[in-house]
Amino acid sequence: MSVASLRRAARESVSGLPREFWWLWTSTLVNRLGAFVATFMTLYLTMDRGYSASFAGLVVALHGFGGVISSLVAGVMTDRLGRRPTLMAAQVSTALSVALLGFMEQPAAIAAVALLVGMTSNASRPAVQAMMADIVRPEDRVRAFALNYWAINLGFAVSATAAGFIAEYSYLAGFLGEAALTLVCAVLVYVKLPESRPEKGGAEAAADAEVGLGTVLRDGRFMGVVGLSFLIALIFMQSSFGLPLAMGAAGFSTGDYGMVIAVNGVLIVLLQIPVTRLIEHRDPQRLLVVSALLAGYGFGLTAFGGSLGVIALTVCVWTLAEIINSPTQMGLVVRLSPLHGRGRYQGMYTMSWAVASLVAPLSAGWVIDRFGAGWLWGATAALGTVAALGYWLLMRTLPPATPPGSGADAGAEADARAAVKSGAAADAAGQTADGAPLPAPAVSPAPSSV
Repeated sequence: MSVASLRRAARESVSGLPREFWWLWTSTLVNRLGAFVATFMTLYLTMDRGYSASFAGLVVALHGFGGVISSLVAGVMTDRLGRRPTLMAAQVSTALSVALLGFMEQPAAIAAVALLVGMTSNASRPAVQAMMADIVRPEDRVRAFALNYWAINLGFAVSATAAGFIAEYSYLAGFLGEAALTLVCAVLVYVKLPESRPEKGGAEAAADAEVGLGTVLRDGRFMGVVGLSFLIALIFMQSSFGLPLAMGAAGFSTGDYGMVIAVNGVLIVLLQIPVTRLIEHRDPQRLLVVSALLAGYGFGLTAFGGSLGVIALTVCVWTLAEIINSPTQMGLVVRLSPLHGRGRYQGMYTMSWAVASLVAPLSAGWVIDRFGAGWLWGATAALGTVAALGYWLLMRTLPPATPPGSGADAGAEADARAAVKSGAAADAAGQTADGAPLPAPAVSPAPSSV
């Protein structure tokens, strides 16, 4: 492929998305550049502070449990208070709690603050996903979610490398660095992102009053997606729990694990955008079925990984599944979410991954200790098969997506995007969208010369 073709492909991959999306994308990238706690928590507690592996496991589990709690709460806040205030509150509280965690000395205090960090850091996800659905056209959402996922992995790849060197110097510097970058994200949201929550008329407000968590739980098709997402998450989580345990038991070093898991990040950074260009207009049912099978059997093939090269090849297989599944499944979640209940629906979807982060390490350790790693990889293949069958059954009766630009939903979403644009213009003019003067901000904005 010529350089001109590559440039044209890159331009087409990023064209047509609103400016607000790119500020949200930038916020995501900056946030992941500062990811330190989730990556180095276990090493910090065991190697720097000298705590036992069991205590480190308890703290990591509490961190995950905090995410389970906040997923639903943040989803409700996203719908009731708005995307922007929920996102700002989550980021500011995350920055403060991460900084506080770096100064904790007593085990009970460390565990309590780790729970708080898990709650605050996970609270921004429903707001980010709902805002992205608000401001991006339906036909561009798969591409937008893919670009956002690419930013997450790019930021993580850079931060994991840099944080390793920072940790050698000072773990506290890592905590404070993450806190500072999270505050930068909050400033970006405050300065650049207007509220995107769709405005509601009288009838819509009455309908929204009926969209509670009970509504989500009674939505059988959507809860089916949540359940399938949980199975997929259990499979992918084995990259962080089952794979290092199995490799260690087989005599591989931590450096060997670092090399093979780096393949995952490199492939996502290189392939996420071109693969998304190939799949964004294809049948989502087939894509989800194929991705579930690739994930399950990709990990399943690890049972035959007698060498580092073979294990690296299995990583390539399930990484392709990850690249396909993530934007496609996020597009399906938005498609099944009512316009004025996106926060609650996104919160329930986010919770499926948070619960999987609790179950995956416990189940992986139990299976490996009792039956051996081969049974774990056989279980992932079985889970992938069940998930593929579930996606096929679930989407057989799913009505076709509303054509872009037609129907009531499309009109409501057009109104929502227009509201975002008018809000941004009004912010620039010092007025609200209806022409009234803006109230004085609680915090003085930075000087324009900065």
